Amino acid sequence: MFGTYKPEDVTLLLKDITGLVEPLGTRERERRIQSGEHYSRMLPIEYEPTPAYFAAYEDALARYAPMTARAVASVAEQIWQEKGERAVLVSLARAGTPIGILIQHEIARRYGIRVAHYAISIIRGLGIDRNAMDYILSRHRPQDIQFVDGWTGKGAIRDQLVLAMEDYPGVSAGLAVLSDPARIAEKCGTHDDFLIASSCLNATVSGLLSRTFYREDIIGSRDFHGAAFYENLLPRDVTYQFIGAVEQFLEGAEPLPERSAPDKTAAQEVAEICRTFSIADRNLVKPGIGEATRVLLRRVPWKVLVHSLDDETHLGHLYQLASEKGVELVEYPLVNYRACGLIRSMADS
Repeated sequence: MFGTYKPEDVTLLLKDITGLVEPLGTRERERRIQSGEHYSRMLPIEYEPTPAYFAAYEDALARYAPMTARAVASVAEQIWQEKGERAVLVSLARAGTPIGILIQHEIARRYGIRVAHYAISIIRGLGIDRNAMDYILSRHRPQDIQFVDGWTGKGAIRDQLVLAMEDYPGVSAGLAVLSDPARIAEKCGTHDDFLIASSCLNATVSGLLSRTFYREDIIGSRDFHGAAFYENLLPRDVTYQFIGAVEQFLEGAEPLPERSAPDKTAAQEVAEICRTFSIADRNLVKPGIGEATRVLLRRVPWKVLVHSLDDETHLGHLYQLASEKGVELVEYPLVNYRACGLIRSMADS
């Protein structure tokens, strides 16, 4: 184990690559990605929040911890009803891991059973960590596995999961998430695109771990996919502050009301955004509050579309981050999402 997660909360099926990879600046990394180098072969320099942005995170956490707790309680109940005490939570590192811990804790609180929880890597365009899957399946039944993530955007990772599970008979590719605006998850707390405060930060709310990494000169054929530990950020680590803030609202948490489906699907909405803004590569369109936040934190943003320029309650942290980075906010009639990040094409830079 490395990072700041407690060993009883999660087993990290990740190789420690701390100090083996030099992180790259945002523009250099973006240039390489858009030139064809796979994003998993690089690590970004972690954004360290300004005092104003961290205040926006804390405000978001205070506002949305109760709603997050209701989504956690709902998903935990769905998993328990289907899998029972033999459930095996497999969170998709890194955003899924704090959510997996919350679900694990809620099942333990309600039913007195601490179910197994692993964190593994899945990489778009590369696939799931097969060594990690082999490790889990040597210890648990295929039908007990439940994949967990934080939210859905366009569904690229869900699609990657479906493809990967073709090689694992009996393992469901169904995903459990708190927020599912794309309406593609098997289990969810809500279809509302609400703010899960952990999406506002990177490593400092994820056990001080980097996003996952794969490069053949560092990750051997028998290794798990890699991640680095940002020990220098220990004074800023709020992983368990986030978890604790949500958990205080779990007692008596009621399911969230269902949101009626919009007239257009998430896929149709993304296609429409591509046409409207003349974007040829849909990978440059990142819909949803969580994904828009990631664009501002670790990509080179072009614009951020928001359903309203006057929604401080849901989007205050995005307004703050866009202001810091000089990124244009554009009011756009989003229906499945409240925000959408557009990545700048480096060919236009």
